[in-house]
Amino acid sequence: MDTASPTVLAATLAAATVLGLLWRQAQGRFRAPGRSAAPAAGAAAGGDTREEGSTTVADTADGSVVLDAGDLGSALGERATLVQFSSAFCQPCRATRRVLEEVSGMVDGVAHVEIDAEAHLGLVRRLDILRTPTVLVLDSRGAVVRRASGQPRTADVIAAIGAAVP
Repeated sequence: MDTASPTVLAATLAAATVLGLLWRQAQGRFRAPGRSAAPAAGAAAGGDTREEGSTTVADTADGSVVLDAGDLGSALGERATLVQFSSAFCQPCRATRRVLEEVSGMVDGVAHVEIDAEAHLGLVRRLDILRTPTVLVLDSRGAVVRRASGQPRTADVIAAIGAAVP
């Protein structure tokens, strides 16, 4: 038997284990949003508004994305909005819904809006939603200030709301 084979196998298993642990650690963690799409060339200093199917999403001059009640199908929260993208057969989406409903009930002025990703593909593409559940935290004007993929913990949701509320 070749001695290189067990070494290659051990190295592959070690690399897969490290990558798996890093992936698991990142699940449900909130991060500041990156620019999901570059503004159109020649966009006005105030921002660029684009039609995405039946969805209008505004890019601001600083590159942040702003959503409104028309995009969400529900009113924005007075202080912050928790937007959850879900799909029908997503088990973590159910647990995420419970966490977000609990937090929105505990914190005054925070609304929870759940969006069916399959029914809103234009918005999903525009916001670069790659999996469900994905949670966006919006400030009072509808700007995305934090996002998480995977099931977040209650404490992480509360901390993310802190970034949205001045």
